[in-house]
Amino acid sequence: MMRLIVVSNRVNPPSGEGDESVGGLAMALAAALREYSGLWFGWSGKTTPEFTGQLAIEKVGGVTAATVDLEEADLDEYYNGYANKTLWPLFHYRTDIAAYDRVYGQGYARVNARFADTLAPLIEPDDLVWIHDYHLIPLARELRKRGIKNRIGFFLHVPWPAHQVFINLPGHRQLVEAMFDYDLLGFQTVDYQQAFEEYVLAEADGVQPQPGLLKAFGRTVATGAFPIGIDAEDFAKALKNAKARRMRDLMTACTVFRHLIVGVDRLDYSKGLEERFLGFERFLTANPDMRREVLMLQIAPVSRESVEAYQEIRSRLDSLSGRINGAFADVDWAPIRYVNKNYRRDELAGIYGAARVGLVTPLRDGMNLVAKEFVAAQNPEDPGVLILSRFAGAARQMKEALLVNPNSAEELADALKRALAMDKAERIRRWSALVETVQREDVTAWRDAYVQALAGVKEARPALAS
Repeated sequence: MMRLIVVSNRVNPPSGEGDESVGGLAMALAAALREYSGLWFGWSGKTTPEFTGQLAIEKVGGVTAATVDLEEADLDEYYNGYANKTLWPLFHYRTDIAAYDRVYGQGYARVNARFADTLAPLIEPDDLVWIHDYHLIPLARELRKRGIKNRIGFFLHVPWPAHQVFINLPGHRQLVEAMFDYDLLGFQTVDYQQAFEEYVLAEADGVQPQPGLLKAFGRTVATGAFPIGIDAEDFAKALKNAKARRMRDLMTACTVFRHLIVGVDRLDYSKGLEERFLGFERFLTANPDMRREVLMLQIAPVSRESVEAYQEIRSRLDSLSGRINGAFADVDWAPIRYVNKNYRRDELAGIYGAARVGLVTPLRDGMNLVAKEFVAAQNPEDPGVLILSRFAGAARQMKEALLVNPNSAEELADALKRALAMDKAERIRRWSALVETVQREDVTAWRDAYVQALAGVKEARPALAS
């Protein structure tokens, strides 16, 4: 029987319905695994004085998880270093803050090799191996060196940058060459898929014998766009539970006679939070008659606190939110509530459901599942309006949202004014089209499309000589 082995940097299966998780990846992967026998492999999130490769295996929320601890140096060089100081900013077009340090690259290679050493003995001949995200790009090559001939697929959750951006990376060619040891490379959108293909054709003397196939480095790899979705059915259940209803009632009471504008993002420079605050400030300045009619709630759980760029963005947002509240607040009202904490998924559903406007305006994003959850949480008879960045992968599917350039404070301010003034008929028309897409192109459709494509690869790869 075919098993599915999912591999990601962190293994964090939700323990049950409504489990706390702002990011959508854990929910999506857990939903994928529940339909297939197999396991989820990756880092435990813990460190150990010396790497031993010892596995911890447990079943959590219906998912079998196999985890391994890393050394402190691995965490510093592989995760905080190459993954989050080099690749993350580069893939999000922040070449100005990307750090290129040879030690980071060595740590990245070392951890991928250690993952391969630990994972390879778990893989059975008929297994499909599905590796996720930028942390583990070289993992297929390491598995091939260890004799693994199975079909191995890779899915990139973040954007693939344009050719002229990606070549800023030292060793860019070697990283892409390692990707040709996969059988299928999946991207969130056709744009990202094409950006990768353009790099291969321009920099690696590649050829494209037909759409969705690339030849380079003496090997052939399939490529495709597989936009990730939410677990729409599970989210619909979360909307009906007591915590979701209580949170919706609380937010409705707190914003009585006012319209709630909500944003939910991990605290990250790619999410456009500073630009969002500035756009809201511009809205307040340009529309004095509407000031007391709105309240903006920005939820931004802190992440990667040991990375300097994240410390800096937190400091700037603290200052900016304070400045805006100081300029516009009255004794009984402040325009921004800025909260740095996690909320349960069902609680977020209640918050989304109480909002008149969902503000999802990243500067660059692979997909953005908050946009889809906001739509799924709306009241069909009186839905809110989604304002969405053109630079989020979700914008390709969600064209009925108000699409904006998040770098323009004027455009954000104009979109807010339009959303708040939009009549019910237009809100229902836009929402109906959006929710149909969210329900049709959900996590199940994403999972099935990818797994079927990987299973359909004609021949498994030969192992590489170690």
